[in-house]
Amino acid sequence: MPIAVDIDVMLARRKMSVGELAERVGITPANLAVLKNGRAKAVRFATLAALCEALECQPGDLLRWEPEGADGAAGAADAQGAGIG
Repeated sequence: MPIAVDIDVMLARRKMSVGELAERVGITPANLAVLKNGRAKAVRFATLAALCEALECQPGDLLRWEPEGADGAAGAADAQGAGIG
């Protein structure tokens, strides 16, 4: 899937750990890692809204579209997917 997830970027900007973000959002650190690493096939709008609230950002700061085959990211995202939220 050509959707890239930039949660790492926002975590670094906010100087926040994965564990802290997971706690604020109300999901497990393992599920947040699946989303963060681009392995999720879906994310609920409620989870996306909670991420945006906790990170004080917009959905576009966390998700972006990349054409298929760009930097091999799309293949990695399709390898193992899971729904989050």
